[in-house]
Amino acid sequence: MPAIQRVIKPRTKRSKRALEKREPQFIENTKQCLFFHGLKTSEGIRECVKDLHALKSQASLKLQQKNKILPFEDVLPVERLAVKNDSSLFCMATHSKKRPNNIVIGRMFDHHLLDMVELGVENYAPLSEFKNAKVAAGTKPCMVFCGTEFEDVTEFKILKNLLIDFFRGVEAKEIRLQGFEHALQFTVFDGKVFLKSYRILLKKSGTRIPRVELEEIGPSMTLQMRRNRFASNDLRKRSLQQPKQQKANKVKNVRKDPFGTRLGRVHMTKQDIGKLQTRKMKGLKEITKKTKKTRGRVSGDEQMETNE
Repeated sequence: MPAIQRVIKPRTKRSKRALEKREPQFIENTKQCLFFHGLKTSEGIRECVKDLHALKSQASLKLQQKNKILPFEDVLPVERLAVKNDSSLFCMATHSKKRPNNIVIGRMFDHHLLDMVELGVENYAPLSEFKNAKVAAGTKPCMVFCGTEFEDVTEFKILKNLLIDFFRGVEAKEIRLQGFEHALQFTVFDGKVFLKSYRILLKKSGTRIPRVELEEIGPSMTLQMRRNRFASNDLRKRSLQQPKQQKANKVKNVRKDPFGTRLGRVHMTKQDIGKLQTRKMKGLKEITKKTKKTRGRVSGDEQMETNE
């Protein structure tokens, strides 16, 4: 017999509000990220996850206890943790002799795994090594991706999209120039991704446009892609669908160019060019049959005078 799906009915108004909050929304809320450790971890990878949690402190949750989870063998425990903590993103730290210093980054769709990537951490420099001022907690970063592999190779193309989803934080509707304080640079070369974190300094330049300087604040690391599990084309298509209530009503004969300029097409009735009012001058005067006859007589009289 097929298993009967369990339906959770709220008993109090508080539990009803909590369940409604977890239901699919027309306007997506800020994605929360869950940080946790595997059964075995090294000191370096624990510090790496700690620094990543500091970069995403505004919308993140960290679990202190170790978890006996192997996501590439069985992903169900990860999905249970994500549902329990209402998290759409997760970052897991693992360490083994075969795959040392690992972080597994992934995202969920409809409480099930969508994409997951295993990254090996090399040449790690923590935040504590950079003895300078840091950015404020919860600052939205400006992300820069360098390298043609982010556009040409499918694995790195999905990794780029996953990193944007992971670090973007709260959606900003308005931008202030002084708000650009943090920059994350991802450079791909020879199959490796180099991560650098900078503090943006706006200094006086004598003009209205400030002079921009970058100061490295950490963390810094090299990421090596090891294993991955990406969604199928059908599942990815479902995850990108938008509800009809969120789609804007299409306006006829109005479109936008790649720069966001609104362009419109105006339809008019057919015009009679013969009746079009133009500038009044002798060169543009209409020649009628009467004027042609008078011009012919004048030219004939002038010819007779020359013959005489």
